[in-house]
Amino acid sequence: MELWNTTLENSFFLIGILQDSKYPGLICATITFLYLVAVTSNGLLLLLIAMDKRLHVPMYFLLSQLSLMDLLLTTVISPKTLMDYLHGKSTISFSGCGFQMFLLLTIGGAEDILLAFMAYDRYVAIQHPLNYMVFMRPKVCWSMVATNWLLASMNSLVHTIYTMNFPFCGTREIRHLLCEIPPLLKLACADTTKYQFMVYSMGVAFLLIPLSVILVSYTLVLTAVFHMPSTQGRQKALLTCSSHLTVVGLYYGAAVLMYVLPSAYHSPHQDNIISVFYTIITPALNPLIYSLRNKDVLGALKKVLGKGLSVPKL
Repeated sequence: MELWNTTLENSFFLIGILQDSKYPGLICATITFLYLVAVTSNGLLLLLIAMDKRLHVPMYFLLSQLSLMDLLLTTVISPKTLMDYLHGKSTISFSGCGFQMFLLLTIGGAEDILLAFMAYDRYVAIQHPLNYMVFMRPKVCWSMVATNWLLASMNSLVHTIYTMNFPFCGTREIRHLLCEIPPLLKLACADTTKYQFMVYSMGVAFLLIPLSVILVSYTLVLTAVFHMPSTQGRQKALLTCSSHLTVVGLYYGAAVLMYVLPSAYHSPHQDNIISVFYTIITPALNPLIYSLRNKDVLGALKKVLGKGLSVPKL
């Protein structure tokens, strides 16, 4: 096979869901709509949390971080996908591919760990309500955020450097919407067996360890919730927990299929759908899941809208 030099002049061709579809225009319009929903809803949620003092508590601080990550994640993918479709070409430079991979792994990994911290936050709030602001004081919350980004960026940097150092030969077509490890390794003309096992092992550790923390936290939380004497308190706790568990299911379901499922079970079409789901669909759904059923967020929204619509008396 022909070996091609990995210089800055080299480019990959992304053959994603738009190129493989019979109705690319419809899919492009759908992606545009979902991106606008994601930007608007996540941006609005960030604004409400920043403006309303009632939302200046650890739970909503962590939720603002989730919205920020979702906003960044979809922005890494959607605008480029749409511009490539409009220009009639879908190329990405070698350095651009590496940078995109680094950003995706960093943001995705940070969100993975953040969801575990959010589960811990709910555990403390329900099991230790009197000491909640002690366990979740600002210093602890900021340490959680720093840990998210630090661990995720270190993991991402190692994987990006290792992946992009493989020699690539023959076709430069990545049969995928974006630059991710599994489809990119298919272009390598060196033995990637050991590295694929490393990716699998790191995927298991990075995904299943936080997932285990979430499951343990919510087992304890739900046990405490069902023993609450107050029906109203029980319903409020279940509502908050169900929103978080829905987000956890959406994120981890797609991530496990992409990075834990053995490569023998992957197909380009399946991988494209999974990537669209967790980089475009999920960021649009997450803020809606949290806000539409949350009285505090809806109250803050009504307060902001009320101020905007109020007419000063003469």
